[in-house]
Amino acid sequence: MESLRIAMFSWESLHGVKVGGIAPHITGLAEALAARGHEVHVFTRDGQQGPYDIVNDVRYHRVPCCTDGGIVGQMDRMCGDMAERLQAAEKVSGQFDVLHAHDWHPVAGLARLRRRAGRDFAFTFHSTEWGRHGNRHSGTYDYAEISHREWLAGYESKAVIVTSPVLKNEVRSLYRIPSEKLHLIPNGIIPGTVRRPVDAGEIKRKYGIHPFAPVALFVGRMRYQKGPDLLVEAVPHVLRRRWDAKFVFAGEGDCGEACRWRAQELGVAGSCWFTGYLKDDDLTDLYNACDLLVVPSRNEPFGIVVLEAWDAGKPVIGTDAVPIIDNFVNGIKARLDPESLAWCINEVIGKPKALQWMGAQGRKMIDRVFNWDNVAEMTEKVYRSL
Repeated sequence: MESLRIAMFSWESLHGVKVGGIAPHITGLAEALAARGHEVHVFTRDGQQGPYDIVNDVRYHRVPCCTDGGIVGQMDRMCGDMAERLQAAEKVSGQFDVLHAHDWHPVAGLARLRRRAGRDFAFTFHSTEWGRHGNRHSGTYDYAEISHREWLAGYESKAVIVTSPVLKNEVRSLYRIPSEKLHLIPNGIIPGTVRRPVDAGEIKRKYGIHPFAPVALFVGRMRYQKGPDLLVEAVPHVLRRRWDAKFVFAGEGDCGEACRWRAQELGVAGSCWFTGYLKDDDLTDLYNACDLLVVPSRNEPFGIVVLEAWDAGKPVIGTDAVPIIDNFVNGIKARLDPESLAWCINEVIGKPKALQWMGAQGRKMIDRVFNWDNVAEMTEKVYRSL
């Protein structure tokens, strides 16, 4: 089948500026598409790399990363820079077959291009501004403008990709996007990316945790959407059953300080470790040393951290908001309530065989479904339908 020339647009990638879950998605999808014989270009922001590079057969066009002013103004400048870089690339090697924007950040530029030149583009929702605020609206200018651009993406794009049924229902409800325009394609991971042999006791000692203490791990932004405060509230209920259980919170955000204070107020600060941002190697060690991952999100459009835990062979305790957990198979789903979270953690934290079996079921899901080869094949079909 004829190969395609693909241009992807994202404000983050693993080979530019890394912010959150979009970065591994962009990088993994681009490399998988390139492996399928397509010519893939990623237009993204510059971290400490140069303006142009080829990494794993993917061509990166990096624009300046300006952090002056608010986020909307920053993205407007980024869109202008990306438009110039796209025009320059097409002058050299011809027009791209596919333009694909990821999340709201580059949408304004592609919407203008569609109006001026009639260029169709695909768009992927990775989340919504409503969801990022924990299923609630905000009266700020940025909230209103970002929500408008999300609506604009659904309106102007030729095809809309969503990563889970939960997110599909969310964008359909918020922005009235027709069902026939929506395509459900999950996130992925390269099997074996996270799993590696480690001395779990040594990893625990590094954080001042007894080698035999059971460890529940939280990974993500310390923000209201991700629910770290719910997990802190659940800690006393777990300790009543497992006094030696420890909780590691890996991430940073505006809820971090409040969670630390709340742990002290509850008298459980000695059982909670707040690491802040961790380097990839340190985080991988924790995935492999912990007993289970907890995802207490109020809103979770997919949950790449779930795939990372499964790759390490660990089960996941998540709320009903986490869409990809198969209850009591590769994890357990809790209500959006601290006592429910604690019950689910207590149900398995002292059962090594159950933990191992659930983790193995999660790893099977990566091999069968949530890998980049499958995701790239599904994405290619959407491209060819444009």
